Formats: sequence, structure tokens, C-alpha cells
Amino acid sequence: MSSKKDIWRSLSAHQKKMQDIRMGDLFSKDSARAEKFTLSYDALTLDYSKNRITEETRDLLLELLEASGFQEKRAAMFAGERINTTENRAVLHTALRNVAERPVLLDDEDVMPEVIAVWEQMQAFEEAINSGDWTGFSGKRMTDIVNIGIGGSVLGSDMVIDALKDFHTGKLRCHFVTNVDATEINDVMQSLNPETTLFLVASKSFTTQETMANARTARNWLVSHYNGKEEAVADHFVALSTNEDAVKEFGIDTDNMFPFRDWVGGRYSSWSSIGLVTCLMIGFDNFKSLLEGAYMADMHFLKADPAENIPVMLALVGIWYRNFWDAPCYSVVPYFSRLKKLPLWLQQVDMESNGKYVTAAGKIVDTATGPIVFGYPGTDAQHSYFQLMHQGTDMIPADFIGILKPAHTVRAQHDMLMANMLAQAEALMLGQESPNDPARYFPGNRPTNTMLLEKLTPYTLGLLMAVYEHKIFVQGMVWEINSFDQFGVELGKVLADRILGEVAADAAGAHDSSTMELFARCFKKS
Repeated sequence: MSSKKDIWRSLSAHQKKMQDIRMGDLFSKDSARAEKFTLSYDALTLDYSKNRITEETRDLLLELLEASGFQEKRAAMFAGERINTTENRAVLHTALRNVAERPVLLDDEDVMPEVIAVWEQMQAFEEAINSGDWTGFSGKRMTDIVNIGIGGSVLGSDMVIDALKDFHTGKLRCHFVTNVDATEINDVMQSLNPETTLFLVASKSFTTQETMANARTARNWLVSHYNGKEEAVADHFVALSTNEDAVKEFGIDTDNMFPFRDWVGGRYSSWSSIGLVTCLMIGFDNFKSLLEGAYMADMHFLKADPAENIPVMLALVGIWYRNFWDAPCYSVVPYFSRLKKLPLWLQQVDMESNGKYVTAAGKIVDTATGPIVFGYPGTDAQHSYFQLMHQGTDMIPADFIGILKPAHTVRAQHDMLMANMLAQAEALMLGQESPNDPARYFPGNRPTNTMLLEKLTPYTLGLLMAVYEHKIFVQGMVWEINSFDQFGVELGKVLADRILGEVAADAAGAHDSSTMELFARCFKKS
């Protein structure tokens, strides 16, 4: 087998040969092209034929995959090896959706009994809340949930709940509070009745700065309503955490603490007890269906041949553009408004995972890593940033995502939506000649993947999410980075704590002149 460096050089040489080849010509010369570059699994179809690739490209990318140790590294993740080397942790979010309940070993201990116990705890709690058996301090049933968290404690659950509105039980309203800006939590609380509000505090450590600031504000609001009776907290707060002492000190009954382990990364945690808010909104059976869809994606990723493996091919095509075409950005465009928040979730999962400049071995990378991810639903996006995609100076690869059978019955508008999706992909590929008017010239040859789901259900959404998670893992593996730490999140928090200490002391420390001047303006006492 050729070395990874040799394959990389071959791909670079191949890219030079591909620069003047147009996708439209590739289709004209090969009537079977679409079939050759289309993969289907379960309810998901990927057509990646509208890319600047040939069978030779695919073969070289697959060689790169193999030379990167894909088989061994994929197996290591599923086996519970500590592939998060900087934190000495396993990466076992796949165990959280292991609905087959087969043993998953971590240091020779099966983690599945604990996972199943949390499922059972979540199911019992969901049934108690939605049946009205759980009541607040004054004996009233819950009508509203406020999920307090940030980052991975929110983005996945918020996206899933928004996407699955057709599956809501209809018994609860849901609100998310994420920003340390008190405006957000105050706006939420103004519309709520404290006696019918349940707070979920999502923080593994129960020390996250933004989350705990909002949790204390909510606690004060509730206790004030009950005239200082702090015992009311236990009837209106639950914790998604592992810090039993801090949870107890806050006033939450530890029987209402839903744990998750350190092998669950924040951005992969919506499958864990962090998904309790999802469970409450769509019911436990639908939450379990979400896990089942993700589990099926896991099995496909684990067992399918690389050339037939949807997350693998998505990853390799992404590497082709990021590393050999110098494309820094990548857009995700769901042609279904219920998936509006999918790009936001992907921004965190992708950029927090692969936004790294050192390898897992601690050396400076010698290739570009994670792309800038952005997106918005079609057709809205067509009237905003698609101009840049069509006629801008940068090539921006894109994923288009369509749902074949919507829950509504307005067929004519759904046909219009799907027609727009197909037309945009074709227009980006073919472009438009306009010899007499340069402003109307479209260069074309701009790549897209198109993914189709039969329907949007908890099952298919879980399938789609897990496919993207595995795509990101493959790319990080090829780049030889650790996709599972996120130290870049932490430095700003450390410095914020330092500045807050200086505010309390009414004395700025040593900073650059800009920060000193801004400190004086921001914390000037009136």
C-alpha cells in the first residue's frame, strides 16, 4: 500500500488535472454517473454525483482513508478505547443509543446497565410529568419547561425539538435559556407562572459559569414567589449532572439528578440524559425512536464497505474540497423549514470537533482542518447568501437536504420547494453563459451533495444526525487531530473569571491598552 504522503501527492496532482473538467461534461459522457455516485441506506439517500470528482478521485480518496488507519480507529472508538487522548477519555456516545443493548466495555466494565438505568429513569420522569402525577410546590401540574444550559447542553435538544414539532405530546411548552445575558432569562420568566414551571439545569460539572448564573436567577425568582420557602426548589428543579454535592447544595433532590459520564462529549450529549427535555416534549417512545435511528446509522458506519458508506463518502468529498481545492467554507441547506436549526447544531458539532491546529500527537498540522460551516433553509437561503455561491469568487460546497413526504398535505407548495432544491443544485453545477452581459454570467461547476429522507420522524432525524457525527469523526481521523476535546472553549472563560475578579475588586489588572480602556468604559460607576 502507498504511504499517506504518496497518496496525498497523487491527489494534489489529480486535482490539477481536474481543474478544467466540467461536471456537466462528465454527465454528458456517462449516462450512469448518477447511479455510480448515489448511495442509499434505510430511509436515507445520498447523491454525490454533482461533485468535481471521477471514479479515479473516489479511488484515491479511499486509498487515503485506508492509509489513515480508518478500520483500526473506527473499531477503537466503538470498542471504548481512550481515543480522546488529551483528556484520556473514551468516546462512547454510540453506547447511549445502543438499543440492541449489546455489552459495551470500558476498562472491562460494561457501561450498558448504567445507560439502560438512565433510560428507565427518563421514562418514569416523562410519564410522571406528562400524566400530571408530578406537581409543583403548590400542587399544580407542570405546563412549561425551561431548559438552562449552553452549547452542547442545548443546541442538539433545541434542534431536535424544533424539528419534531409534529411529534410533540402537546402537554408542555418548552423554553431554552442559554446566554449569560440576563435579558434572555428575564424575557422567558415574564411569560411563565412559577407554580407550573419546571427547570432543567444541564451542566455536567454543575459549575458552568453561564448555566449556573441563569440557574441561580431562576431559583431566586421561584423562591421569591413562594415567599422565601427554599424547599420549593426540589419540586421545580431537576439536574442533568454528575456533581451530586453541588446539586444537593443547590436544593435539588439527588433522586432527580440525571447523570451522564465523562465519555459523553457535550456536543454529542443530546443522546444522553441531556435529552431529557426532548423526552418530555415528544414522549419517551419517540425519544427511543430517535436513538434507534442513530443506532442504525452507527451500524451502517461500522459495517458498510467504505465505498458504500454514506458518512465516509461525505467526509472524503469534504476533504477533497477543504484540502485540495482550498475551499474554507461549506454550507448546509435543509429544504424543509423544520430543520432550520440543523446548521446551527452542525456548526458546533463540526467546528468544535475539528477546529484544531495541532495533531493528536501535539504537532502543528501541515494541512487545513475543519471548514467553516454555515447554512439556512431553502428557499430563504436562495434570497440571501446563494448569490455568493453562484457568482462569488470562492467555491462553496453545499449539502442540500430534502424530505420526500412532509406531514402536511399542501402538495403544490412542497413540489415547489423540491423543484427549487433540484434547480439550485443543477444551476450551481451547469452555470449560465451570457456573452453579451457579464453580470448575468454564472461560472457553474460548483459542487453539491443532495440527501433525501423519506419522512422527517424521530427515527430518520436520529439517522441523519449520527451520519453527520460519523462524517466529522472520519475527517478528524484523516487530519490526525483529536476531534473530541475543545480546549479552545476554555481560555476565554478563564480570562472572563479574571476580569470579573477585578470588577469585584474595583481595580483592573494588567491588560493591553485596548482592554484597559474598554474595562473603564464597561464598568464605569455612575
